[in-house]
Amino acid sequence: MAWSTREIAELAGTSLRAVRHYHEVGLLDEPERRANGYKQYGVAHLVRLLRIKRLVDLGFSLSQIAAMGDADTHPEEALRALDAELAATIERLQRARVELGLLLNQSAPTDLPPELGPVAGDVEMTEADRNFLVVMSRVVGPRALETYAEMLRTTAEEATLPEFDHMAPDADEATRQSVAETLAELTRGLYEKHPGLRDLDADAPGGARHAWQTAGKALVDLYNPAQLDVLTRVHHLVRGA
Repeated sequence: MAWSTREIAELAGTSLRAVRHYHEVGLLDEPERRANGYKQYGVAHLVRLLRIKRLVDLGFSLSQIAAMGDADTHPEEALRALDAELAATIERLQRARVELGLLLNQSAPTDLPPELGPVAGDVEMTEADRNFLVVMSRVVGPRALETYAEMLRTTAEEATLPEFDHMAPDADEATRQSVAETLAELTRGLYEKHPGLRDLDADAPGGARHAWQTAGKALVDLYNPAQLDVLTRVHHLVRGA
């Protein structure tokens, strides 16, 4: 008894295209041909094709199946490795579902981590401030994220300064100094209420240098020259105090 390519594909529950691809990559031996040139598959081909399909359905790649060879043995090591990989994938997907639930229930932004998203969504801030928060969330550690979240929950509104947010790029000296002094006072208040703000780089995954270099690049990109000058003055005022 011999089957055509279409018949063996139907028996195995796969497609003609898949059978032909298995031939091309060397997973399935080419069968003999009839006098009319049509392929004729036997039981050995069907058994091999069923094994390939079963392994593909389980999640093995074709290269992994090829590495197992043609022998119909029990690939215990490969099965255990795949089981561990699937377990890790399931765990990741479960975490993703939890995070999706938070995003849906709390209408949280998708570009911030779970620690900050729900909180930041309830706080009014400029686009520049929000984008800076997004950048910093990528370079600071868990402790810093917790500090940021606590600050946003309790004192974010107190720390806003419209004069800084809407400062013109060519603001004069008096305006810059006045805004800097006001902002420095607000910053000192934040440091008193949230001491962790003083060492946001303490557990930065890439190290303190990388965190502050990233912050510097973000500041230059997000704020105009007058605002950057004010931030520099604030830094010196607060550090001097």
